[in-house]
Amino acid sequence: MSHSTIAGTGVDLDARGIRIEGTERVVLCASLFYFRLPREQWRARLEQVRDSGYTCVDVYLPWNFHELAPGRWSFEGRRDVAAFLDLAQETGLYVIARPGPYICSEWDGGALPAWLGLDPDLRVRQHEPRFLAQVTAWFDQVLPLLAERQYPANGPVLMVQLENELDFFDCEDRAGYLTALRDQALRHGITVPLIACSGQGDIEGATGDVPGVIPACNFYPDDDSPDIEPEVRRYAEVLADRDLPLLITETNRRHRTLRRLLASGASLIAPYLQSSGWNFGYTPSTGNWGDPANFMSHGYDFGGYVSSTGAERPEYAQAQLLARVIDTLGSRLALAGSSVPRVPVTADFPTSSSPSARDLDGGGQLIAVPHLGTAGTAGTAPGTAVVNGVPVAVAADSCPLMLTDVPLRPWGHDGTLTLASADLVAASDGVLTFSSEVPVTVVLGGNRVEIPAPAVGAPERVTVEGLTLVALAPGDVVRLRATERDGTVRLADTSPLPSAAPSVEVRDVRRRAAGAHEEPAGAHELPPALEALGVYRGRGTYRTTLDLTGVDELLLVGAADIVDLSVGGRVHPTIAGFGAAQRIDVREAGGRVGVEAVVEIWGHANFDDARLPALRLGALRGLGSLWTVRGVTDVSALWTVHGHWAALPAPVRGLGGWSSTRVGIPLTYSREIRSATASALHLRGVVEPVRVSVDDGEPRTVHREDPWVLLPAGTHRVSVTLPHHPSGGGLRAELLGLEPVTDWTCAVQNDDVLTRFAAEAAPAAPAAPERYDIRLPLALEPGEEAWLDVDLSHLPPSDKGFAVRPAGTQIRVTGWAAGECLGRIWAGDRPAFSGGDSNILWIPPGWSGLTLLVRGTAGPGNPELRTLRLEYPDD
Repeated sequence: MSHSTIAGTGVDLDARGIRIEGTERVVLCASLFYFRLPREQWRARLEQVRDSGYTCVDVYLPWNFHELAPGRWSFEGRRDVAAFLDLAQETGLYVIARPGPYICSEWDGGALPAWLGLDPDLRVRQHEPRFLAQVTAWFDQVLPLLAERQYPANGPVLMVQLENELDFFDCEDRAGYLTALRDQALRHGITVPLIACSGQGDIEGATGDVPGVIPACNFYPDDDSPDIEPEVRRYAEVLADRDLPLLITETNRRHRTLRRLLASGASLIAPYLQSSGWNFGYTPSTGNWGDPANFMSHGYDFGGYVSSTGAERPEYAQAQLLARVIDTLGSRLALAGSSVPRVPVTADFPTSSSPSARDLDGGGQLIAVPHLGTAGTAGTAPGTAVVNGVPVAVAADSCPLMLTDVPLRPWGHDGTLTLASADLVAASDGVLTFSSEVPVTVVLGGNRVEIPAPAVGAPERVTVEGLTLVALAPGDVVRLRATERDGTVRLADTSPLPSAAPSVEVRDVRRRAAGAHEEPAGAHELPPALEALGVYRGRGTYRTTLDLTGVDELLLVGAADIVDLSVGGRVHPTIAGFGAAQRIDVREAGGRVGVEAVVEIWGHANFDDARLPALRLGALRGLGSLWTVRGVTDVSALWTVHGHWAALPAPVRGLGGWSSTRVGIPLTYSREIRSATASALHLRGVVEPVRVSVDDGEPRTVHREDPWVLLPAGTHRVSVTLPHHPSGGGLRAELLGLEPVTDWTCAVQNDDVLTRFAAEAAPAAPAAPERYDIRLPLALEPGEEAWLDVDLSHLPPSDKGFAVRPAGTQIRVTGWAAGECLGRIWAGDRPAFSGGDSNILWIPPGWSGLTLLVRGTAGPGNPELRTLRLEYPDD
């Protein structure tokens, strides 16, 4: 069955590639996200992508960016996605629209609204009525906007992606779920191809094999791997068998790798996040796959060709160079099949284990020859490849796209290009222009020509058999305007580089005497989730009093994301355990004391990571549950053993103490656990995950990140199943008797409340009683907060804005400008961060004012904001 799109829509897909209104295209696509950029920069960023030579942008549309609260929608200002799509069309770019409902994207909750988790019967990303009803409300809002802007009638949208990397998720009915999404798209009039991307190569897992949903592939290889090509070719072949092209909807950003993907058969190449952005406000995620204690920074930047502040990096010029090659070869390349070289290729440098080639339409091949030596290694020198017996130079850390046996008649010459060792960046009547930083070898008929390595601004040229061959330095390719018939090259003038402005250290600030108002959120027997209090982004405070007579420790379970806990006036080190149980020493408190917990949402999990409770997709935020520990009992002994050759009566051993020669085979240990109160079973020494069942119930997995099992009062039969691992060190088990901490009073400060207060930072009279001038450094107590207004009016303007770099110890800093939250910084003891520079905030150009909320945290060293530096981005 053919999966190609409906004929006549203007966009057709088959095994030969992508046709846009009958013209075959290889499409280079850059991620560019309107919700991560100031609206006033949309046009410039789109033009920047266009000028890189890329012809398309892929755009996520985050559901929870537009539905601010249940049923409260916004498509205005920075949320006006329709205006962004219209700008893309005006700029001359195509669009691949990705409305989810789940997008991942290291965005708060993967774009799933936080309140979905309040319905215990709603199951996200499943073929389940409650979830699909919510998705319908979202699609009813967003799909008409896309349908109105489909190519070619009214807009730039070439394809619409349903879901995102569903093969990573445990969806019980993939076919049913994708069918429901497809049917909604069709109901709203989407006629361009509907695609679904696989994150780890499981095409059926991503698409459910639903007719009309076209599979695409995401590849994130090691850029230096020699084995990229055979993996990618396999998927090109699998899809060709379905009469479909290889669409790579996400991949790495390095153009050396992108060339390898092109040669391996890709018709769409969409490196993820070539154009970086910013997670303003409370929008980053937590728990992106990897380290369980992972926070996403506000600078959303993985090293793409444009930085978060809009600066162009060296890869930007590499993009322009690759785009020139693709444009020059045109339909010859767009219609080319995936293959391997027809001629022998060897190299004296690290290269691909199995090079790829494209069989060009009309004859000949394009062969990618990667030199995997990189700067700073022994492979930095140019190497030599031998192509069909001809030695050619290849620069380190490059991947020239060499041509072999290509007929030249379409370019005005009655002959065949037997070999060209460098990128062909222009071809006209009788003139071929190449780009290389090393000498270029060209074999034309029986003539072999060596063109010296060109210097910047000094092209080299030779003439052979009436054909003019020109070699340009890569840095000149972007300046190439035309090559005359005699080989004269016309280059555009270079623009002078802007001089970097010095950074400015701010010492004098104005501190407000009062903090932001908190809104009462009622009294509660047990701590509710922040989402249940109407806080989907922001923070809340939980307060109670507690008699700690005879209590040595508390147990906190399910807390997320950032918890500053104060017991009896003592602020404990910040907890960011993503729901893992935390033991808290309170021996110094004693008696009746006040308890206060300030809980801040960094962001909801964007990935479904079962290792910690708060990293599950859809998991709620808040204090969780707090318990007093009324006793601790060692229960490591007296477990009966079942499995291997253990017979009846069951042997009694210590937990993990059975001896067997069958290493790795599961064993089950069981015993009764008695407790007059609720209790927590703590398994110490867990290395590999173990399975725990209570009273023959459904087993759950316990692992070293969260080795706890909560038990209600009573007598329970607990079974622990683990692989026999004699070198694992053994397990210990202890039982904590618990009593819940109750009678809580809550107050909240959602992101709107905090932002409104920050916006009150308009200049005030120096004598205004609510503000007073101070000079940094600023010392704070743990748990103390200071609101600071910073005057920026004396600074010279910057077309890339300012980077704000606070430095200090044991502080968290939140910044606002122009009525919007910029983001947050954490200095001192903190979890792991990923993404861009986690130590800066960015004030976009034209945004006025700067207000900072500085909070002291407990830990090594005293809380202090030492310096505040404003930098002019230039990377």
